Amino acid sequence: MATTKLKGNEVTLSGTEVKVGDIAPVVTVVAKDLSDVQIGGQKGKSQIVVVVPSLDTAVCAAETRKFNEAAAKIEDAEVIVVSMDLPFAMGRFCTTEGIENLTVGSDFRAKAFAKSYGVLISSGALAGVACRAVFVIDANGIISYKEICPEITEEPNYEAALAAANGVVASSGSCGTGCGCH
Repeated sequence: MATTKLKGNEVTLSGTEVKVGDIAPVVTVVAKDLSDVQIGGQKGKSQIVVVVPSLDTAVCAAETRKFNEAAAKIEDAEVIVVSMDLPFAMGRFCTTEGIENLTVGSDFRAKAFAKSYGVLISSGALAGVACRAVFVIDANGIISYKEICPEITEEPNYEAALAAANGVVASSGSCGTGCGCH
């Protein structure tokens, strides 16, 4: 089983671990307006899936603001922030923070995303929520970048994730050489 850390303490992740090169599982999360948001599949554009434990924490909020800013600069890519927060709380966060360039999706119903991507925390104080992670899925539905943050309380490697996303976008759906995603 995969693990990560929360304040230095190891926590176990459950679900099906996905790897770079795998077909991204198709799952549905709930948008702030209660509509469905599909993650994975052949969408004709890349997806950057940013996974956070809760938008109600300072690190998750800062990460979402940074990806919102970056999303405005990436063409032909959809940025989705996934957490277990209720859609209403996600909507309130987006309104308060001026988040307009990305989609938020709640995995609260069945935890289908967290289970399908292997990011569900199954031990420790945060058991039942997703760990901090970033996935880039190309236009053909293939995972081209994956980062499970080694410490949940720390932000991801933005440069690597955005380089991977830009590499995927620039190469029209396949990971380009030197994009930093492997």
